[in-house]
Amino acid sequence: MTITQLKYVLSVAEYQNFTVAAEHSFVTQPTLSMQIQKLEDELNVQIFNRSKKPIELTDIGKKIVEQAKVIVDESNRILDIVHQQKGFVGGEFKLGIIPTIMPTLLPMFLNNFTKKYPKVKLIIEELTTEEIIRKLTDGHIDAAIAATPLENEAIKERPLYYEPFVGLIPENHRLFKNKKIDVNELVMEDILLLEDGHCFKDNIINLCSAHKIDNKKGFQLQSGSFDTLIKLSKEGLGMTLLPYLHTLDLNNADTKYLREFNSPPPAREVSLIYHKSQLKMQLIEALKKTIDGVVRGAISFSDVKIISPLQRK
Repeated sequence: MTITQLKYVLSVAEYQNFTVAAEHSFVTQPTLSMQIQKLEDELNVQIFNRSKKPIELTDIGKKIVEQAKVIVDESNRILDIVHQQKGFVGGEFKLGIIPTIMPTLLPMFLNNFTKKYPKVKLIIEELTTEEIIRKLTDGHIDAAIAATPLENEAIKERPLYYEPFVGLIPENHRLFKNKKIDVNELVMEDILLLEDGHCFKDNIINLCSAHKIDNKKGFQLQSGSFDTLIKLSKEGLGMTLLPYLHTLDLNNADTKYLREFNSPPPAREVSLIYHKSQLKMQLIEALKKTIDGVVRGAISFSDVKIISPLQRK
């Protein structure tokens, strides 16, 4: 039994297809199939039911896969131990970021991180929260930045900052004349939202859950883009809520539509998250240290209202 064989088993279990698994393992399909067959012969069990389409794990195969995940994770930890002992911060590091955080946070830290850690090959993917959880669980990314809490026992969360919500309210809206707004003034049917699959939508639904009225507009709209929501709101089709950092890119003419919340403002928690196996911790710590520095620097300017975890306590 080899680590390579176990990795091939995990790949087939994930993709449920020998050819696809071979492509993702960078080997030929006959090589992958032969190694898995050798493992099955050695254990005298059948791991996969090949008669099923897509391929399925047998009952014993499910137990083998669970243990294989532990073994492969622990084998990867050996390299981590060596890197930590040498103080080496480098190698490939795969990071997922949710769409509502990527365009504002990434430009704040990417240049600093790549200059400080030139030996790190940072691979960044824009992923939904659901995709992040799945890829962290399957070991396809090393860490992620997402809105939390996720309440997932397999994932560790370390808050980076708290980002207040800001209202963007058109001139024909009942709240436009207010200098500031309260959460209890919000109604769900009154707000233009991001489409399903965005955790930011869930944040807003939680804010408005106790304040619903009948929809009198005759339509409801859900978009995948903040830019679309802003344009439609300015046309008088409803208000929307934005994460604070997104408001910094608005032109001066559009800032007249912004309304902050009365204190304390509702805010989303943004965290660096990773699997409980805690692999590549030296890289995770380097990333957190870089972002923490960026957040502290941003807070030092009076017009930036993001909140550090220390300020929150």
